[in-house]
Amino acid sequence: MKSYVGLLIGFSALALSLSATAQDAIAKKPEGGPPPLGIHWAKGIKPAGPGGRSPLMLWHNGPILTSSAVQVIYWGTSWGNTGFVGDKINGLTSWYTGFSGSNYAKTSDEYTGTNGQVGATNTLGSDVIDLSPAGSGAKTSTILAEVCRKITNPVANGYYPVYVDLPRGHAGYCAYHSWGTCGSTNVQFAFFWNLDGDPGCDPQDTSGLHSQGLAALANVSGHELSEARTDPTGSGWYDSRGAENGDKCAWTFNVPLITFSNRSQWKIQGEWSNAAYNAGTGYPNSSGQDGCLDGH
Repeated sequence: MKSYVGLLIGFSALALSLSATAQDAIAKKPEGGPPPLGIHWAKGIKPAGPGGRSPLMLWHNGPILTSSAVQVIYWGTSWGNTGFVGDKINGLTSWYTGFSGSNYAKTSDEYTGTNGQVGATNTLGSDVIDLSPAGSGAKTSTILAEVCRKITNPVANGYYPVYVDLPRGHAGYCAYHSWGTCGSTNVQFAFFWNLDGDPGCDPQDTSGLHSQGLAALANVSGHELSEARTDPTGSGWYDSRGAENGDKCAWTFNVPLITFSNRSQWKIQGEWSNAAYNAGTGYPNSSGQDGCLDGH
């Protein structure tokens, strides 16, 4: 959700009292860095906003991602600890590989922008593991700086998710995505807390296929990548309340597991489809609006 908040640290208290629209919030609380988009709020935290408006997302005259070049950054000293890593790195590699060309990815293909139509293809580059301390590592400016330090050849359709080893603590959100520039190259990036043992960001995957921490990261990763593809720079697709396609279907699951193109399976939220809502063929979100698709 485009809740363009000045400081991400201490987000929880602000989230509980937020009543302005996202567009107003950025004007009132500039951060000095790029704004966080598509904030994946933890369970039970739902910023207030104006009601009684159309649930459809609208295009705001900007670009989308016709494809995405993904390179993952793991940041923090714990990424050198095999006990902490567990199945996370291998699991997320499988997740991003299987996302490409999946029916799940194709749920966002109806959206177009100035540069064409959202495409379901992503390429996956080699991982970057940065064992330096992540510090407080949550501000968009901090994460963008890490991306620019660690990605040697950024590309304009690059999507650079940064997974830190820091627990969420009292922050009211699980992840966000944003954009910025590395030199003269525009890039998209995302931020993810360590969600091990975090009930507020846990999809409660009972399949036994993944650790709880990986399952939680996989679900929020679907939220953020889908939003980065449809609204990479804050001028793509979102509704009158600033909610992007992941926001509108957050914490709603249609089936126990979704199968990706590489046959890996994940418990993952759906994404909003204007076409499905208009046709009445989607499953309901938390507001009872039948516009969510998961491509299962």
